[in-house]
Amino acid sequence: MFKPVTALLALAAFIGACQQNNPDPIDEPGKPINVETPAFARGADVSWLSEMENDKKTFKKANGTAADLFAVLKDCGVNAIRLRVWVSPPGGWSGKTDMVALAVRAAKAGMAVMVDFHYSDFFADPSRQMVPSAWAGDKNDLDKMCTHVADYTTEVLQALKEAGVTPAWIQVGNETRNGMLWPAGQLWTGSGEIADGRKHFASLYNAGYDAAKVVFPKAIVMPHLNNAYEDNLWWFQQVQAAGAKFDAIALSHYPQAESKYSATQYNQKALEQMKALYNIFKLPIYITEVGVKPAKSDAASVLQAFMDEAGKMAGCKGVFYWEPEAYGGWKPAVYSNADEIQRLTGKRETWGPYDQGAFDADGRPLAIMNAFKP
Repeated sequence: MFKPVTALLALAAFIGACQQNNPDPIDEPGKPINVETPAFARGADVSWLSEMENDKKTFKKANGTAADLFAVLKDCGVNAIRLRVWVSPPGGWSGKTDMVALAVRAAKAGMAVMVDFHYSDFFADPSRQMVPSAWAGDKNDLDKMCTHVADYTTEVLQALKEAGVTPAWIQVGNETRNGMLWPAGQLWTGSGEIADGRKHFASLYNAGYDAAKVVFPKAIVMPHLNNAYEDNLWWFQQVQAAGAKFDAIALSHYPQAESKYSATQYNQKALEQMKALYNIFKLPIYITEVGVKPAKSDAASVLQAFMDEAGKMAGCKGVFYWEPEAYGGWKPAVYSNADEIQRLTGKRETWGPYDQGAFDADGRPLAIMNAFKP
């Protein structure tokens, strides 16, 4: 199986070997912001925050007092922050510089940090795993793509380290059910399984995993799938058999986004599948994305019920609400740009606002966020 080794990784490994007697060498280059990793992460992904603030959106605590979003979230019980990073995103939002700046703010607020690598210029998910524009010329070359992944992962995490932030968790790829960085790391097409697809995916994924471990050896590094309610055991078993290494399992759960089952049933199915994964792998399980629809009257109770059971479950170590801070019909500027959406996704369309934010039109947390209180 392909094992990516870049000059930068080799040098970092050599330096690490020379520092074996130093108990924590990764904190030396910058001024570390010390944050304790919570036993159970009550988290939020707030990757839109910089753009929202640029658009003059402000936030308030539940009592109406104006406050920084991180202070508002801490009042809600949130103790961890997840931040995505894109390679060359529109406007620079969720790029390396933006992500690092938000990570510093989160760490200074006493919150543990998770970094979510999409390895794309825009959202990567089961419907699209677009190669970043800067890497497009190498999209059919597995070796070169692995090198891009390793070098980019190192670059981003090195920037975090230099800023003093040590992430507790690192997610390599986002909702990679059908692989990542298509076509090099794709698992199947409409014609069926791709020969050696899982081996190729494992090579790309491990390029990110290995790079992450060089910079932050103690970080929990994991792959991520959508649909926690589905039987995902086969997927993790197959990519592990192909050589993929992971310290934990990350899943998404949106119990009100689909209508095949009731929200209560989606919750129950997700919890059952999480237990099954833990029983086989004995690895921590994280729901790194959760969301409910505030327009539905049972939204708060649906999330509370899930959080209650997840918090009691052996193996489940955290739940992160995806973009709770979205409110008042706000949406990223790119959502209204059909030309840019087409460039980024291959489809000419515009997008509406996110409908699962958990703040009201005045910028205050809704009752939905009570689920994150210990």
